[in-house]
Amino acid sequence: MCRTRRRPPLFRRDDLSASSVVPGAAQAAVRRVPRRVSGVLTAACVAVLLLGPPGDANAAGTMRLHTNQDYNEELRAATRLPVDNPVAMFGRVFEALPDRVKVYPTENYYYFTFLNDGAPWNGNIRLDASDRDKGKLHFAYSEDLADWREETDVIHVVLDQTNEVAVEKVERFLYRVTYRGKSVLFALNDLSGVKPPDGTLAPDETFVGPIFDESGLRFLLVFNTRLKLFHYVLDETAPVPEQFVPEKSSRIVVGKRTGYGFFVDDRRPRKILVGVAFSNSRVNNYFDGPFDQLPDNFITDDSFRDMILSVAPELKGKIDRYGGWGDGAQRFMIAPYYYYQSPKELAAFDRCATDKRVPEANHPACFVVDEESQQRFDPVPRAIKELRGKGRKKG
Repeated sequence: MCRTRRRPPLFRRDDLSASSVVPGAAQAAVRRVPRRVSGVLTAACVAVLLLGPPGDANAAGTMRLHTNQDYNEELRAATRLPVDNPVAMFGRVFEALPDRVKVYPTENYYYFTFLNDGAPWNGNIRLDASDRDKGKLHFAYSEDLADWREETDVIHVVLDQTNEVAVEKVERFLYRVTYRGKSVLFALNDLSGVKPPDGTLAPDETFVGPIFDESGLRFLLVFNTRLKLFHYVLDETAPVPEQFVPEKSSRIVVGKRTGYGFFVDDRRPRKILVGVAFSNSRVNNYFDGPFDQLPDNFITDDSFRDMILSVAPELKGKIDRYGGWGDGAQRFMIAPYYYYQSPKELAAFDRCATDKRVPEANHPACFVVDEESQQRFDPVPRAIKELRGKGRKKG
């Protein structure tokens, strides 16, 4: 399986500075950018990453194979790349691209993997919504992440005309990048027509924008203005490339491919993301959650910033309209879901939703995890935590 960038691992307590991801934080954490990467390469993987998902091929009934032969033959090619020179590495990656590529993730990361002298590396080219129209391009890569070793450094550079890299806006969702005589068109993912179907949102909810996660699933980012919390709702306005397995005695379903856990809402026709497999988050593969694929291309005013400030007022005057600060080095993290070790843990969300003590007005708070409980792998939805707090006050 091709894999991609990684986030800082959960539960590291030695570095909780302002630029760190606070473990399990649902609303008020921050995350670092650029995103890290993690992956294993095969030659067939490169074809899929560079040419995009096999939509047309599948429609024609053609199977794409990812073979061990391809992987071993590439290993034996003994490629040695200039990984200590980011501009030279960009040249090598750019040279390998076709004349036109499709960027599916909505934070505009074009991910890739490669082997260097038998070791797996991975990275991304990013046309960041905040500075691509200023002629900037972000390029990052690192050695692969594995559970058995410490994290590796990320090499990140911002390239522009001073590096012979030209970024030209052709259309709203189409950019031409030119480097030393070669040009590549980067087609961004135009989801501007995606809207929540009637009846999907509650009266207190506002649609922030559409999300295309690198897992291949699409989401509707929703903000509850009264409770001041976010939800990722599965976008089912288009075919969903996933099969769901129901958990016993609950309204929780889990994706066979992604491991994403959803609560099948009994109030509205929708599935709310409540769980992401911790094992995927730990190695930061395609299935580590949609926290880093926000709807940047569709944020055109300050309303998203205002939502974030209502949750984290201490960021007033510090963040841009995308929720970023520090010249884009840090960004507000929206991850209200729970990182589970076993799908059985997700039953806590169903129990909350059916708990008669939870007021109807507080029902959406059943799907936002309590931060402290993440540390114990014992999920306590926010609505239940608030009930317990009231009980202690009465006592």
